[in-house]
Amino acid sequence: QVQLVESGGGLVQPGGSLRLSCAASGSASSMNTMAWFRQPPGKEREFVAAIRRGDGATNYAGAVKRRFTISRDKMKNAVYLQMNSLSPDDTAVYYCAVTGRSWIVSAMSRQEGYDSWGQGTQVTVSS
Repeated sequence: QVQLVESGGGLVQPGGSLRLSCAASGSASSMNTMAWFRQPPGKEREFVAAIRRGDGATNYAGAVKRRFTISRDKMKNAVYLQMNSLSPDDTAVYYCAVTGRSWIVSAMSRQEGYDSWGQGTQVTVSS
């Protein structure tokens, strides 16, 4: 069983930056694709970004492309999300998720493709 702990959320002004971290404990073979999802207030949870642990292939939601960067540290079993040029529309609870499957890029955005989820970290973008 993989346990995921997110950190790095908080309150930031529009235009600012935050870096989210997700520490994973468990077998590395259970973390072949790692992702971030988010749930804005009053809305459904949505895909943000994902990365394949082995070769680093990535996929991004259109709304965050060129502003957010996902990365991973294979030695630490961690995944990160660097968020720049934040806007109030980015306000949400951000969740880390992993799966033992190495998804093709086009499949990385599917929530049902992930086996383990973190508890989430709140990101609020407001002046």
